[in-house]
Amino acid sequence: MTRTPGANDFPWWRGAVIYQVYPRSFADSTGNGVGDIAGLTGKLDYIASLGVDAIWLSPIYKSPMKDFGYDVSDYCDVDPMFGSLADFDAMLEKAHALGLKVLVDQVYSHTSDQHAWFAESRSSRDNPKANWYVWANARADGTPPNNWQSMFGGPAWKWAPVRAQYYMHNFLDSQPQMNLHNPAVQEALLGVAKFWLDRGVDGFRMDALNFAMHDPQLRDNPPAALFDKAVVRPFDYQHHTYSQFHRDTPKFLEKLRKLTDQYDGVFTLAEVCADDGNIAIKRFIKGTTRMNSAYGFDFLYAPKLTSHLVQEVMSHWPDEPGMGWPSWAFENHDAPRAVSRWCTDTGGLWDDKEAKDAFAKVKLALLVALRGTVIAYQGEELGLEQDDIPFELLKDPEAIANWPRTLSRDGARTPMPWDETAQGGFTTGEPWLPLGKANAARAVSLQDGDPGSTLNIARALFRLRRDFPALRLGAVENCQGDGNLLVLDRVFEAQRIRCLFNLGPDERPFSDTSEDTVLIAAVGGATRERLPAYSALFWECNW
Repeated sequence: MTRTPGANDFPWWRGAVIYQVYPRSFADSTGNGVGDIAGLTGKLDYIASLGVDAIWLSPIYKSPMKDFGYDVSDYCDVDPMFGSLADFDAMLEKAHALGLKVLVDQVYSHTSDQHAWFAESRSSRDNPKANWYVWANARADGTPPNNWQSMFGGPAWKWAPVRAQYYMHNFLDSQPQMNLHNPAVQEALLGVAKFWLDRGVDGFRMDALNFAMHDPQLRDNPPAALFDKAVVRPFDYQHHTYSQFHRDTPKFLEKLRKLTDQYDGVFTLAEVCADDGNIAIKRFIKGTTRMNSAYGFDFLYAPKLTSHLVQEVMSHWPDEPGMGWPSWAFENHDAPRAVSRWCTDTGGLWDDKEAKDAFAKVKLALLVALRGTVIAYQGEELGLEQDDIPFELLKDPEAIANWPRTLSRDGARTPMPWDETAQGGFTTGEPWLPLGKANAARAVSLQDGDPGSTLNIARALFRLRRDFPALRLGAVENCQGDGNLLVLDRVFEAQRIRCLFNLGPDERPFSDTSEDTVLIAAVGGATRERLPAYSALFWECNW
């Protein structure tokens, strides 16, 4: 007889809470205004106090920083801005001592144009790395080889006079596209992964995997229907049929999985952005030979949080064999702060800060109730909102290129507010981005001692998820919405947790008179008799 797996039979990452650190903006130990690894190490006790399972670090590799670390010039070294490999090792050792796993970003679709691999590839058409990047001849009239567009604006091709060819770039023209169809490139990248695994990391967040491989025939992308999307860039005019999601990408992921399976407890998380969302994601995590999980953009760019949205997203991920394990984030270093996107209609009953702080708490409650692994972005536990960065202070190249049509990513990358001093305790110097007054008023030091603060509600919710297997591992049942009212059940073995949310600014009638339920958490003043605006209840059902 086959035994049903218990809560202790699953890998650590299944249902875990992962805390994303954007090192540049987390903690500065030197006073130069830029966060670093030593600063992070000094704050690991704080992260452990949240009750999360792991941290994910955005890139800390050597880079010219034109795209703030996502343009890597050396995959196997730390940029001096952040410290050294020795600093990284010390951070890793302390994190592990505190019971925290550590994931690092891996950027495999492109490098910096200052990477030694690209310098060699660009030098001629017949050098050993000539085919390590995507090169193509001009058309007869000298124009680029096809109609592919860069996400950051303009054609996805740049002319290289030495080779008298174009090279492809999906982002900045200083981020040349690697040719992952080349087995030598795949082996080099697997070597990069092995370098960090041997160093002791616990997994990888794989950046922009949908861009990893292109159509070798370089066929034109078809036009997109524009009636259902806002056009910001030329990129938005196309379906990216041939410039992304090549059918061979999963074959490379299977090679990566064979490597990671040689190490204990490694977690691989894919970032996937696509119009067909779940279909593409499931292709990358299908079965047990590819990525462990993936997160898409169902919530990250959603303009409004509704019960219907949650119902729809959860319906795509039933607890069925072969379905794969999803991951969820409401905000990150690329997406606007969720309270600024979602808490826009407060019904006239609240002042701005009061409403956003209340909404931040119920949003966190919903995050911990979702089936999947969940990712909290630094400062989300404080209820940080999107900072407004004026054009003259922008650093984000995408926002500068498309101003004013895109919302700057800088607004979600401003420094972590640790205390109420002038620079928020982030640095003693001039921070690389300014910290807004609204977020300075949400500093860790101001919330730490208040049991009802967003910070302490976050701590309680993260621990609740850790303590109850149904929240961490269970299936979703009975997911129903009625306007701003949402109810869903999480079920694992004999444990059933009912989660009820009021996502709106108006009180909703509610009464739980059942003697077969045990209240385990309340957010926003919710009781068995009253469900106020922006509130939540969790209770254990004994039926």
